[in-house]
Amino acid sequence: MDSAALESFLVERGEPAYRAGQIRHWAAGGASGYDEMTNLPGGLREELARHVPFSTLEVEREAEARDGTLKTLFHTADGKSVEAVLMRYRDGRRSICLSSQSGCPLTCTFCATGQMRFGRNLTPSEILDQALHFRRIEPVNHCVFMGMGEPMLNLDAVLDAARRLPDLGITHRRTTISTVGWLPELTRFVDEVEEPIRLALSLHAAEPALRSRLMPVNDRYPLEDVLAECRRYVDKRHRKVFVEYVMLAGVNDRVEQAAELARVLDPKAFKVNLIPYNPTGAYDGSGRATIDAFKSVLDRARIPATVRLTRGRDIDAACGQLAARAAA
Repeated sequence: MDSAALESFLVERGEPAYRAGQIRHWAAGGASGYDEMTNLPGGLREELARHVPFSTLEVEREAEARDGTLKTLFHTADGKSVEAVLMRYRDGRRSICLSSQSGCPLTCTFCATGQMRFGRNLTPSEILDQALHFRRIEPVNHCVFMGMGEPMLNLDAVLDAARRLPDLGITHRRTTISTVGWLPELTRFVDEVEEPIRLALSLHAAEPALRSRLMPVNDRYPLEDVLAECRRYVDKRHRKVFVEYVMLAGVNDRVEQAAELARVLDPKAFKVNLIPYNPTGAYDGSGRATIDAFKSVLDRARIPATVRLTRGRDIDAACGQLAARAAA
């Protein structure tokens, strides 16, 4: 819900200061509406329902994949499209992938989100309401800011939302913020954020020319400078940075490119997630044998590396596929 609107409404009614905390506690626990908040006066519940929408987002459509992954398309009050994903794992993890923007202005060529029209930054309430939607379905315990948008372009709102996630059962140590390397806000994140929130870097190519072709942001903030900030994060937090590397057939998946990736990464500072590409029309994905050969080079260099389990591909909910197609 809109926190500012809630606070303003309660103040106008002369409600005691603790009311907002009561309402947030119910929402974080999975309540589906004000009517379930039994420690609030009945009249207040009715007034809240009339004047303060329970969510800043409206569900447009949901789809469930064969593996249990759930993708939700939301619309904001001003009609912007936002997608978020709930991923269910056999070991009990319930991980949510949240968006920080409607669309994305950074136009990475392999990402469907980058090809849709950029809308705007999301507010803290709009980000948190994605998480609350899934919490109403079932308990959640992990969060990644890897949905639509570049989180560092909306860092204050992302952090505001992330700091409320422990109320939903998601600790800071199980929260990860991803970036393509937007350097000014990455520096702010390293310098100013005290909570033990994890950091992930979308890297995808170690050679400068190729990375710039795949990710135009590299022209503005070269990988060498971004990696230096990541190493500073490791020095301060004593936690490794996740490196996201999507495997594109014939583009960035040769063993020579794996060797270059190993050269620029410190095994004490980085852990690589190799991501089978989820087709969005621009490229083909690497085959399993190619991915295995690429990983073997990293293994020999003692770079920790795993191949990510793809979730939700059949409903366009996997990495790089969020594009709000249902909004057309």
